[in-house]
Parts: sequence; C-alpha cells; structure tokens
Amino acid sequence: MLQSILTAIAAIGIIGLLFGVALSIASKVFAVKTDPKIEEVRGVLPGANCGACGYAGCDQYAEAVAKGDALITLCTVGGQKVINDLSVVMCVEAEETTRQVARVLCRGTFEKTEKEYAYTGIKTCTAVNAMYNGDSSCSFGCLGLGDCVNACEYNAINISEGVAFIVEQNCVACKKCVAACPKNIIVMVPVTARVTVACRNTDLGKKVMDACKVGCIACKKCEKACQFDAIKVNNGLAVIDYDKCTNCEDCVKVCPTKTINIFVQ
Repeated sequence: MLQSILTAIAAIGIIGLLFGVALSIASKVFAVKTDPKIEEVRGVLPGANCGACGYAGCDQYAEAVAKGDALITLCTVGGQKVINDLSVVMCVEAEETTRQVARVLCRGTFEKTEKEYAYTGIKTCTAVNAMYNGDSSCSFGCLGLGDCVNACEYNAINISEGVAFIVEQNCVACKKCVAACPKNIIVMVPVTARVTVACRNTDLGKKVMDACKVGCIACKKCEKACQFDAIKVNNGLAVIDYDKCTNCEDCVKVCPTKTINIFVQ
C-alpha cells in the first residue's frame, strides 16, 4: 500500500517536472520580443490614458511614437516636459508648443436665462438634453448638470449659477469634457487667447435675446472694430481666428451684449 502511494507521488512529480520543462521551453520559443524603444518611450509618458493624443492609451501612443508613426507633441497632459523628454529618446528636435485649455462658450447663468420647464428626471446634461434640447430658454447653452465635471479627472471645472467654468490652471487639455458635453459648447483654445466669444447660439438677433441676455446677435460691430481681420460673423455667430488675434480687446469694447469675454489666467 505504502509503495503504491510512493509510486503515485513519484509519477505526479515526474509529470509536473516534465510540464515545467515544457512550459519553460515554450516560453522561450514563443516569447514576444518587446522593442526596448517602446518601453523607453512609455516610461516618459504620464500614464493618464486619457486618449487626448488620439490613441486608446499611453501604451498605444508609445508604440506609435517608437515606430515613427506619431508625433512626439500629442501628449497634452505631459505638456512641454514630455515633448522634451521624448525628443531625447527619439533623437529628434523638440518643438515648442502652445498649451491648450478648454473654454465653455456660454455665460447664460440663471440671471441671464430662464427655465422653460421643471425637469425632474435623471440629473445629467445628456438626459435633460434629450427632453426638447434641455430646460433652458437657450437651446444652445450650458445645462449646468455637470457631465463635464464628472468627466474631468483634474478638478478643472466648476458649476456656478448653472454654467460650467474652467479652472484653466488645472486644465491639462485631455478633452474629456469636450466629449462629455452634449451641447458641444466646450472647445480647446490656446492658453494665450484672452478673448473668447462665449456663445454658440446661431439664431437671429431677437430670438437670441429672448433666450439669453448675453447671446451673440451677429451685429458685426466686433468684426468692424477688429484691425487684424481676426473676428468674423459666420452663420449668425462671431468667431475668432486665434492665429490672427492679438488680444487687443477692441471687439470686447464694442460688443453690445457683452458676449465677448476676457479670460485672465
């Protein structure tokens, strides 16, 4: 009896040893070789996996950079430091880039707009937007229920008087708030841009003013005041070309509805 037990134990041990040897050989034969350059690039990235670079995460971006398929300037979270570090790893010249930040193109606070109906459903912007484009008198404006706040991992957005405001010092340009906003009123602009048209309403003047006291009425006074051809009224809305804008603020001074705002860091 004892001998049978010992024989069984020995047999199991031998089988285990054989399997161990086989697995060891297989791991070497079928091992996937990793490009050390990818690991080096990955070590430079911040690991936010935010997708702002256009890739699913830092691993995918690192692989694309290492293979030369992606620019080293796409990591907005890492900013200029990551660009400089990647330039060393990839042996290329570091480009100077202008930091981008999110801006909410709406200032339709409770004082400036009205509620069209009493909404009692799920407290998200996406949900209320599905009900007749929201409960605000302006169908283009901020709904103020914080989908963007919940999407932001960097404490860069606050809701005040029913409108989202960006804390630009905290913004890393991950663009998650842009994707979360059902009204598409959050855009990316250069941090150096002091002047912003805080409106998305493309309705005609009277309809705009009936909906919001600070909406753009397409009067074109800003367009006429600009000496640098940096602001144009298109489709009933003033739009700034930041490649031309010098932050002279002439457009701000002539805007009758105070739609054009000055943003200071």
